[in-house]
Amino acid sequence: DIAWWYYQYQRDKIEDELEMTMVCHRPEGLEQLEAQTNFTKRELQVLYRGFKNECPSGVVNEETFKQIYAQFFPHGDASMYAHYLFHAFDTTQTGSVKFEDFVTALSILLRGTVHEKLRWTFNLYDINKDGYINKEEMMDIVKAIYDMMGKYTYPVLREDTPRQHVDVFFQKMDKNKDGIVTLDEFLESCQEDDNIMRSLQLFQNVM
Repeated sequence: DIAWWYYQYQRDKIEDELEMTMVCHRPEGLEQLEAQTNFTKRELQVLYRGFKNECPSGVVNEETFKQIYAQFFPHGDASMYAHYLFHAFDTTQTGSVKFEDFVTALSILLRGTVHEKLRWTFNLYDINKDGYINKEEMMDIVKAIYDMMGKYTYPVLREDTPRQHVDVFFQKMDKNKDGIVTLDEFLESCQEDDNIMRSLQLFQNVM
């Protein structure tokens, strides 16, 4: 029945609008987010409700982010990876992640082009945000991922496995051997080497 459906739609719409006026941080209009992301308005409404459930204030701080990740990876220590990931989501470096930050990142990771996903991953690995990845930054992220997956996932890993992993990756990526990986080098290496691409997809699965 069209009248009933319309009534439900209007009621949902009013509820969403009321919710948005009551939180500390009100996200940009859903129409604007729909234009900026690869999500439909309905998907954004569902995501917003979920986000609001976890974060009634409308923003997430790093501590909450770590707690959420700890629930997903109970057998490992997710705190360092959650720390790096939080800073990749917090693009304005304000110390909190708003709904807009969250859905923008999610849109790239779930529905972005290969190029967009790789740019986002580069930004995650570029911990100090100087526009390059050095070996220590890559080591920090890879070690954080191994720590998070925990000993149950990788029972036979030796202590030096993350370092070996990074040595191989870095050697392939640092094309001019200047000790840093630029965005162009990163994009080129990932797209021409299936092993690197597969590993990055594994890492993206833990986001």
